[in-house]
Amino acid sequence: MTSSPSSVSLEEKSAHGPGLESQPAIDPIAEQRLLRKLDWSLLPLFTLIYSLNFIDRTAIGNAKIAGLEKDLGMHGFDFNIALTAFYVFFVVSEIPSNLVLKRFGSISLAFMVVAFGVCTIGTAFIRSYSGLIATRVFLGIAEGGTLPGLSYLLSRYYRRSEFVLRMGIFLGISPCIAGAFGGLLASGLLSLNDIGSVTRWRKIFLVEGKHHSFFMIDELCIKLLALGIITTAFGLICIFIIPTDPQYTKMLTPDERALALARIDADQPARTKGHKEKTTLRLILRAFNFNTCLCALAYLMINISFQGLSLFMPTVISGLGRFTVVQSQLRTVPPYMIGAVWALALCYMGFRLRKRAAIILLTVPLVVAGYGIAIGTRDVHARYAACFLMIVGAVPTAPLLVAWGTDNAAPDTVRAVTTAIIPGVGALGSVIAVWTYLPSDAPNYHIGNSLNLGLTSSICVLIVIGLMYIRWENGKRERGERDYRLLNKTEEIEQLGYLHPHFRYQT
Repeated sequence: MTSSPSSVSLEEKSAHGPGLESQPAIDPIAEQRLLRKLDWSLLPLFTLIYSLNFIDRTAIGNAKIAGLEKDLGMHGFDFNIALTAFYVFFVVSEIPSNLVLKRFGSISLAFMVVAFGVCTIGTAFIRSYSGLIATRVFLGIAEGGTLPGLSYLLSRYYRRSEFVLRMGIFLGISPCIAGAFGGLLASGLLSLNDIGSVTRWRKIFLVEGKHHSFFMIDELCIKLLALGIITTAFGLICIFIIPTDPQYTKMLTPDERALALARIDADQPARTKGHKEKTTLRLILRAFNFNTCLCALAYLMINISFQGLSLFMPTVISGLGRFTVVQSQLRTVPPYMIGAVWALALCYMGFRLRKRAAIILLTVPLVVAGYGIAIGTRDVHARYAACFLMIVGAVPTAPLLVAWGTDNAAPDTVRAVTTAIIPGVGALGSVIAVWTYLPSDAPNYHIGNSLNLGLTSSICVLIVIGLMYIRWENGKRERGERDYRLLNKTEEIEQLGYLHPHFRYQT
């Protein structure tokens, strides 16, 4: 997960082209040591945080087939409305959350983890549909800023060329771990005896949200809980261990902090020495540029596919055969595990080749093929195989899109907003997703599968358009046709960011 010693000069040339102001030499040996330390300090922590986020968010899908609707007297589209309420507040909270993170530091992320753990605990004790809506609203507010915040914090430590691999590790693997672990945990918990008034689906929310030592749970449950760290307790730990900005973090020595800042400076057209410019409305609006909006739209489309399948795959699988609830839960695990391996492989390829668009065009067709199979046949085994293709193809796409958008975002305010815009707009896909697999369309879900076939095919077209635009714009900068942006500017040069004529868009 470290770059070669010779990569420093190559990164500067490929990322920005000629004309950069001179940068101080960076010791490649010290840089490799720093990268190893960052990788082993940040990536496991961030992967675990987002895994817990994903488990808590999608636990309702497991609870649905374990009796949630019956116990709360839900009918018709009640389940879809509950999911929609969550994602509406999830989306609204993302940009404000990242601006708070930029202003007050990573402590806000730790409080978010505590908050969504507490909300998940509360879900175990609801007794009405209105209670479910209330907990989903607060859960959406608490969880909305997690992915943008983690992405932004990563971008403060890693160069543009390094960012995609790290995003692939934490964002590509986390949903797979969460999807597999969530299914295993749910199947194990549903096999246990009830815990007082906490019965059936309530056990999923209770144990995923709170430390097991507060309740008398048998040995099997304790073994399952040993596989992960409980959300609320882990959030409290994060208050003390989550790293802050590289300017101030105690995770690094003074020399390492200076090196970390020099690395980021060497990766930008204007040196800032870690300084964060003042947040202004002008910079916030500048984040809504062509490249960011294209990545956000593609993320929305892939999210309709992935989130819909994540929430409803237990129901889809249970409709493919006469499986028990536990058997259905266990059949959700293998696609996620294979998806994790594929995500790592593709993001590593993107890191080595310094390409984003080409790698996306390599994986999205798998999703297209999966939905084509789901629509074209009712064979039980073929449709289960299609689930593998859908998940495997979709998992790497999200981190690649976030990385592509973030690679091409500067200065810091634009980057903070961009890392919120892409998953934020993408989360609207989750709102759409909950209405693509309707009860009236079960068990074949022809409407949902057809919609996703069209959307994932459209992603390929969008990526080609984005690639053509970037090559056109980089060509203009190579020919000096954007140099006028430097005329009569002094302090404003630092805020040009991606508009700087020496900045080169990552393809």
